[in-house]
Amino acid sequence: MEKSALQPASVFEMFARINAVPRPSKHEEKMIEFLKDFGQSLGLETLVDATGNVLIRKPASKGMENRPTVILQSHMDMVCEKNNDVQFDFMHDAIQTYIDGEWMRARGTTLGADDGIGCAMEMAILADNSLRHGPIECVFTRDEETGLTGAEGMQAGFMSGRMLINLDSEDEGELFVSCAGGCRTAATFRFTPEAAPEGLFFLRLTIKGLTGGHSGDDIDKKRANANKLLIRFLYDGLKKWGLRLSDIQAGGLHNAIPREASCIVALPVQFKEQVRIDWNIFAAEVQEEFYATEPTMEFLLESEEPRATLLPEDVNSRLILALQAVDNGVYAMSQEIALVETSTNLASIRQTEPGVIFVNSSQRSSLLSNRLNMAHTVAAAFELAGAEVEIGEGYPGWKMNPNSEILRIAKEQYVKLFGKEPVVRGIHAGLECGLFSEKYPELDMVSFGPTLRGVHSPDERLLIPTVDMVWRHLLAILENV
Repeated sequence: MEKSALQPASVFEMFARINAVPRPSKHEEKMIEFLKDFGQSLGLETLVDATGNVLIRKPASKGMENRPTVILQSHMDMVCEKNNDVQFDFMHDAIQTYIDGEWMRARGTTLGADDGIGCAMEMAILADNSLRHGPIECVFTRDEETGLTGAEGMQAGFMSGRMLINLDSEDEGELFVSCAGGCRTAATFRFTPEAAPEGLFFLRLTIKGLTGGHSGDDIDKKRANANKLLIRFLYDGLKKWGLRLSDIQAGGLHNAIPREASCIVALPVQFKEQVRIDWNIFAAEVQEEFYATEPTMEFLLESEEPRATLLPEDVNSRLILALQAVDNGVYAMSQEIALVETSTNLASIRQTEPGVIFVNSSQRSSLLSNRLNMAHTVAAAFELAGAEVEIGEGYPGWKMNPNSEILRIAKEQYVKLFGKEPVVRGIHAGLECGLFSEKYPELDMVSFGPTLRGVHSPDERLLIPTVDMVWRHLLAILENV
């Protein structure tokens, strides 16, 4: 498929324009100006609130002025992940896309379809005066990916509609009506590095090439966590050889399943050959465990020049033991539907400066009490290890509205268009709808979007035919509200 054949052309044209604008989470200034200029160029009322959220109002089509106002909402930021061998600056470079069969991908980076494709649909609707709809408010929130701070900072009254369509879901044919709440639990280990004694040899251990994915929506897919794999080997090495850490740089964003983990360790020289043998055995065992979900994982062991310092023995032991003990993955399934209820993700372990190792994790649950319990379980392991622990305030979940009018219309129009019932479900991920429901308790909401896979990783891809399906569905809803 050629890019010129992409349909709907107006949506993909807007998506290309968006992908030319750098928009990392917490650095959306260029995107805010881009959206502001776009709305004003169309002669539409354009507002930017104190947080940086953008709202563009479009009047109703002729004869539809008395219809209820519908809010269309997407987030403007994107997760910025790239393969290590790719030279790319997310603060300045445009995303490079290409077509792979029915999928759109990016060259070695995240694609930005989460949630750039939702923004593109809003922009296409704003620019097309041939469409039929009531009053519309297009809302573009900032910094959804690293804390939902755009939705958190939005003041009540910024939006005036009573129905909202969130365009930040990733499975066409599924209508989302609830989501999990989440929080982060962070641990900081502080210490005075010790001089490395004589008689040690140094190695770099690296695990890479994992599938990764979204720490909520993909947590039940038996994908390996690179951090937990690395810690498994370090725990074994600690017990066998007194392995010592010199540096560790593992994992990345709090909302992504870690794809890569690396550390520099020191061992007594007499274990030089045994550690290589054990590493190869370990790699084979893990590859067998994850043969279906991790076909491209790599295990690298490389000699390193001696380092001047190591973690003190007691800190080294406490850190590794705590990381081995910390839970990761699905903790509980919903009692009502086939959906993860509670989970936790060990997101990153990094020596941020000499004498400081920072560990970040995220917990999710549709039940506040279980989310807190999961966070406390993680915190307890780090507290026992002597770390400074902080549990973030987090964000709320979104409860299903059994009398939702926007859901009724969305279901009805989907059946008319495609001759089948859509799936109505919840999602084990954070959507901004949870925060909106706190500030706008009367807001009637539904979330849907085209099919995405590999989000929050360089494997992110967009299923092209589903964009047109979602576009037609969205227009039908707007016409029939």
